[in-house]
Amino acid sequence: MSLNLKTSVLKVDQPLELKSGKVLKRYELAYETYGVLNNSRDNAVLICHALSGNQHAAGKYKDDDKPGWWDNMIGSGKPIDTDHLFVVSLNNLGGCHGSTGPKSINPETNKIYGSDFPIVTVEDWVNSQSKLMESLGIAKWKFVIGGSLGGMQAFQWTLQFPDKVEKCIIIAAAPKLTAQNIAFNEVARQAIMKDPNWHNGHYLEKNVIPNQGLALARMLGHITYLSDDSMKEKFGRDLQKQKLNFNFDVEFQIESYLRYQGEKFGNSFDANTYLLMTKSLDYFDPIKDFGDDLNTRLSKTCSKYLIISFTSDWRFPPSRSKEIMKLLIHNNKNVSYSEIDSSGGHDAFLMENEDYFEIMRNFISGDNNGV
Repeated sequence: MSLNLKTSVLKVDQPLELKSGKVLKRYELAYETYGVLNNSRDNAVLICHALSGNQHAAGKYKDDDKPGWWDNMIGSGKPIDTDHLFVVSLNNLGGCHGSTGPKSINPETNKIYGSDFPIVTVEDWVNSQSKLMESLGIAKWKFVIGGSLGGMQAFQWTLQFPDKVEKCIIIAAAPKLTAQNIAFNEVARQAIMKDPNWHNGHYLEKNVIPNQGLALARMLGHITYLSDDSMKEKFGRDLQKQKLNFNFDVEFQIESYLRYQGEKFGNSFDANTYLLMTKSLDYFDPIKDFGDDLNTRLSKTCSKYLIISFTSDWRFPPSRSKEIMKLLIHNNKNVSYSEIDSSGGHDAFLMENEDYFEIMRNFISGDNNGV
């Protein structure tokens, strides 16, 4: 079956009370679906994206050759097989690819939200995603899957709606950020907010964009997503030219690569959204949030879990995934764990890897009901 690419927008008129105490009176969620929802409506899969992701997880648009960010994983005959599964991928609330966020118009002022858009948390995302679930007539997700920040959302789903997730796949994630990870996020935010075009987050009203700061933030983030081995293998100390120039222009290929990634990101992503997403990461701490209620919530979940980590991921190393695994085992949950040998760093969850894909395929394929 060919990939059935659909792009839609859900308009929600019901108020959403955020964890911060603020309320969005109405909002929109941009999403795509792949595959076909079967007659019993029990083959639905939710894809949760990471920090810079969006709803375009698979396939290609008619006039664009660039595939979705997880196209190697989702599609006909792929580990998340759209011949059998109905896959839903959305742009998180606060995003900049069609869902209500800082680039949207604030109905109370008729101006662009900018930095006035409220901070949203993983808990808020799950609540908004449940509205999309209801609108699609899905009573229970067959799988909720995500990598990095997406994996945290997947885990949160099983805590907030313990009876609505059959299986949960958490990839390259952690139960909360370390101080070091929070520090990386703060440096990235400061790079953006120190940009001369920042204008306290209302740069769009001035018809400018803080591209320099956003590019620096992306360069910093990209370094943490790679591993030393992957950078050594791809770039080493190779020069752009055959000799040193003894100046501060680009000389090494890794410098050229990082600058290119930063500039490209600055032209495609919203700075306010970047700040929001990093704060959502910082705030994620379900063990603290739920406190004594966490074990009760886990006792109610019917989910089976697959947790995957990668050996070279130093941003969310295997030890962090094992923390989630141990918590689930302590609560007598059905959990499988796999540590994948990879040199790809944190970004390994987006890369092709035979062992990784086989584990995903085996965990998923045994439960396909067909369409």
